[in-house]
Amino acid sequence: MTGRKLRWLGLGLLTGGSAGLLALTLVMNSAFAFGDDTALVLGPSLFPVPPPLYVDAVDGLYIQRLDPGATAVPLTTPEGLYPLSGVNSLPLDTSIAQGEATLNNAILHQVNDLHNHVDVFGYSQSSIISSLLMPQLAAEGVPSSDVSFILVGNENNPDGGMFERFVGASFPSFGITLNDATPSDLYPTDIYTNEYDGFADFPRYPLNFVSDVNAYLGIAFQHTAYADLTSQQISNAIDLGTFGDSTYHIIPATSLPLLDPLLLFGSGGKVLYDLLEPDTALLVNLGYGNVDSSFMGGFDHGNPSVPTPFGLFPTNINPSEVMTALSNGWQQGVTDALKDLQSAPSTGIAAPIQQILDAAHTFGLTPSDNPTLMQLLGAVATIFNGDVPTTPITATSSPEEIVNILTSVVTKDIEAVLPLQNLGTALGVSLPNYDASLFMDQLEAGNLLGAIGDPIAANLGLFLLPTGAGLAPILEATATTIYDLFGGFAP
Repeated sequence: MTGRKLRWLGLGLLTGGSAGLLALTLVMNSAFAFGDDTALVLGPSLFPVPPPLYVDAVDGLYIQRLDPGATAVPLTTPEGLYPLSGVNSLPLDTSIAQGEATLNNAILHQVNDLHNHVDVFGYSQSSIISSLLMPQLAAEGVPSSDVSFILVGNENNPDGGMFERFVGASFPSFGITLNDATPSDLYPTDIYTNEYDGFADFPRYPLNFVSDVNAYLGIAFQHTAYADLTSQQISNAIDLGTFGDSTYHIIPATSLPLLDPLLLFGSGGKVLYDLLEPDTALLVNLGYGNVDSSFMGGFDHGNPSVPTPFGLFPTNINPSEVMTALSNGWQQGVTDALKDLQSAPSTGIAAPIQQILDAAHTFGLTPSDNPTLMQLLGAVATIFNGDVPTTPITATSSPEEIVNILTSVVTKDIEAVLPLQNLGTALGVSLPNYDASLFMDQLEAGNLLGAIGDPIAANLGLFLLPTGAGLAPILEATATTIYDLFGGFAP
């Protein structure tokens, strides 16, 4: 009997009496009926086919930890994210809908036809797919003893997921709808969240723009890292408790995303990072309602299973406490910076940057975790080209091949500008529509402060989402152009 089944059994027995005996009977029947458990592994956005290194990594870090002996099986789902996955790719809403159908069929096949217990591993978009599928599975009569979920980087986290923070917002021009929270009481579920992951751990109080920017940078440094964490980091994850059938884990950050770019600049950047980090972390953590400069202040400390939309201001913070903490933080920053100046110069690649390079290798985009600049540009070009490797001009390219490549470059550069129209619609129409609904809701509730403040907070928290989607293709096309023109001549 696996660890996941044992936990479900324990929850059932805690109810006592006939319900406990029923739980025991159901689980024992399942244990005798099922052979080895099957773990369906889905990829995140941009990665429809889970690469082997990724499957092996998440199997060791998460699946075997929670369900020893389960067999990890990759499952292909669309994982489109227009326009980041290519200007001709599926928008998020369409991709999620198709992914739900695919996952539903795969689960029903495993449970009904093969009589297997199924673990589902979802990452980012596939966590959304899993969250939305749970009620459907329950409606189809799939027992909670037959299916379990492991979700990482979950945008639908009840308290912290961006999609729950701003539930109801939508950007039809990009095909993005922010939907509701992951159910906590339908199927055994373990949710792992990296602190400061902007998709899964967004600030509760987005009027704090410092906290918002840190969260968006956390998408680059934290959201991409789940398959490349160490076993020790998973072991040290903070168990926030089990509520209903769901257990929530927060993985403490080791650095602050807002300041991580400073670490690109060697020893001087490290000195500046350490000088600024204590007070900057405090300002960031205020966005989560905490007066705390430690890395365990970067998440809302409420019940993690309760759907929690954004708010205006934390009500539990004393301004004098903040001033004292800022003063102490500055003293700590000066002390740490002086220690840096007295120590040996920093060498090697900064850990947050190496983390991104590790992820690129794990997902099969680069040949190693120490790629050249041109290999990185080739990885970006592959994503922009719809997950199909692009071919650069080389010294042996024929005139016909050169013409074809140049034509492709020009075509893709032109296409990359088209999503700017979607961006204009998102910022000029969709976001004001969401603002209007917030205004009317608060006005009808008699909350004048909320009617004025909620739209402002929503704009500060959300406008970088469509802005990033609109501008990213231009950066991707630039990388693709450089790679196609010069990648074939790089050493």
